[in-house]
Amino acid sequence: MSTQIALRLSDEMVAELDALVSAGAAPSRTALVSVAIARELRRRAAEHDVEILNTRGAGDDLDSLVDWTIGHIAIER
Repeated sequence: MSTQIALRLSDEMVAELDALVSAGAAPSRTALVSVAIARELRRRAAEHDVEILNTRGAGDDLDSLVDWTIGHIAIER
């Protein structure tokens, strides 16, 4: 499901989007805007993860399992 929204962009930005679509770099304006929004949301999530790591550290409840596995499991190549 999708929701249609109104989005106001500068004439220059729309011209850039249209040029990319015309060049075959994307199937549509919507695709380009969707990719940009998805990238921004991932960037913000990554920043949030960094904040958590800086606050709590990288350790978690699986560290002891990883330590045990390193000493007991041989990986063949």
